[in-house]
Amino acid sequence: MPVPQHIFEPPFNIIRSSHVVLDVTDLKLSREFYEITVGLHVEDADDNVVYMRAAEEHQHHSLVLWKAAAPACARLGFKVGNDGDLDKAAKFLSENGLAHAFVDQPFQGRTLQFTDPFGFQIELYASMERRPHLLRRYDLYRGCHPQRLDHFNVFAAEVQDTVDFYARLGFRLTEYAEEDGPNGRIAAAWMHRKGNVHDFAITNGKGPRLHHFAYWTPTAMNIIHLCDVMASQGFVKNIERGPGRHGISNAFFLYVRDPDGHRLELYTSDYFTGDHDHEPLRWSLRDPRRQTLWGAPAPRSWFEQGSPFTGQAVREPKFVADVLVAD
Repeated sequence: MPVPQHIFEPPFNIIRSSHVVLDVTDLKLSREFYEITVGLHVEDADDNVVYMRAAEEHQHHSLVLWKAAAPACARLGFKVGNDGDLDKAAKFLSENGLAHAFVDQPFQGRTLQFTDPFGFQIELYASMERRPHLLRRYDLYRGCHPQRLDHFNVFAAEVQDTVDFYARLGFRLTEYAEEDGPNGRIAAAWMHRKGNVHDFAITNGKGPRLHHFAYWTPTAMNIIHLCDVMASQGFVKNIERGPGRHGISNAFFLYVRDPDGHRLELYTSDYFTGDHDHEPLRWSLRDPRRQTLWGAPAPRSWFEQGSPFTGQAVREPKFVADVLVAD
């Protein structure tokens, strides 16, 4: 299947992935998991919502938890270059027949919300309330010492079309997994805006669903320490996969599930992709090293379970990828 060309002058300028908004059923329990176990910092909270961020972030929040009747992903947030980019984005959405609306969101002001052609619910903003970063406040560090939100990964029913759409918005392909043979289809793609491996990864599967969101940690030892913390707190069953090292992105990783089943990745050690002529790296879908460099395949839950988007129907994928699954 076709690999998209890099577009260096997109219709508007997305800077990076910024924040995720999750619906959770027990706000107190979810807050404790992300604050005490994982180590995020609470900036504001009331009986219905909690705003959290990581140590390196100046922005007010990178994770928002909303009390809800059922778990879901409400929005994925991206930061744009300036307020004019919001107007350019609205123009692009209008020209492409995509419904959108400007809203005033707490702590991030003028925000453009839309649903893309595949059911992913997105919001764009230019300026969020800033707070002093906590990078050197080691007295406040907990859990795995998360530093910053790194990326989102989604299940898409139409992988190629989704990749092509986000390529039009300036997302650049860094790595992809493809079936072998002359008519091989792309089953997963990693795309970035900020110069590392990805801000937005697109994986074949029932969609639209959020597969995971990821926070960067300082070292692999922080990730290993989180395993000890979770075991000590009774969260052994919430450790889904890892620790390990992906062939894709070279990242040292751990996947855990929060009390509602939302999947969180803790992540470190990927690489720079900012050069304009950076070539995407192809992986065979049957190469076991792409999942884990050490050869261990992912569990079935990792391919099948994800968080639906609020109010969006989940569709079957256009094709079923033949992936390696752990017994």
